[in-house]
Amino acid sequence: MGVRGELEMEQTLKITNVLSDPTRYYIYQYITKRHQEVTVQEVAENFNIHPNVARLHLSKLEDVNMLISETKKTGKGGRPSRLYRLSEDVIQLHFPFRDYMLLAKVAIETMLTLGELGQQALYLTGKKFGSEVIEQELSKKAYGDVLTFEQKLTILKSAATLAGFYPEFEVNGDQTKIFFQIFNCPFKEVAEDHESVCSMHHEFLKGMFEALFDSVELIEKENMISGCETCTYQALVTN
Repeated sequence: MGVRGELEMEQTLKITNVLSDPTRYYIYQYITKRHQEVTVQEVAENFNIHPNVARLHLSKLEDVNMLISETKKTGKGGRPSRLYRLSEDVIQLHFPFRDYMLLAKVAIETMLTLGELGQQALYLTGKKFGSEVIEQELSKKAYGDVLTFEQKLTILKSAATLAGFYPEFEVNGDQTKIFFQIFNCPFKEVAEDHESVCSMHHEFLKGMFEALFDSVELIEKENMISGCETCTYQALVTN
């Protein structure tokens, strides 16, 4: 293993160690779902812990570059507050992440040089990947033969979060429409150069839904590549 590999492995172990504390792990998950800065007091109140304990957890997450912070005035005339937010670095616990990302980028670009057949292969790959992500999530718990809508939604949320999407979900009253937003796209860098990658991403998401629901119609509402803040979708599902 080279010097770079040793440094990456060391960083991976540090992150794993920091997240091994359950409270710290859930604080990090909480921040990923907030999509905005949080204060020590907010974390303390949400997790029913002393502010000093909350500050320690946040500092540990900042030490491994999962969070960054800055002091800002609140505009209420009081003392400036320390605000924490997600680091702009994409944190992945899989080693060696950069090498896999490079391989994925090369594979995608190679498929696209093959014309229409390459595009179709790319879409099929995306769909299968989405299905595999759900299958992995299903294997973590002993679910019954028939999943409830609530269980399917929980599995979908967990898989999307682990895939790095930082998602938000809303469901209509009769559970036939699922609205969801993606605040981070792992494919964004490649998609900026190749529009077909967005179609692959669409198929990836469809593969996730189809692994859980009897039928799915996935409708894109907003797209980051078009200048929107998020990718937003509406899924019409049959449970």
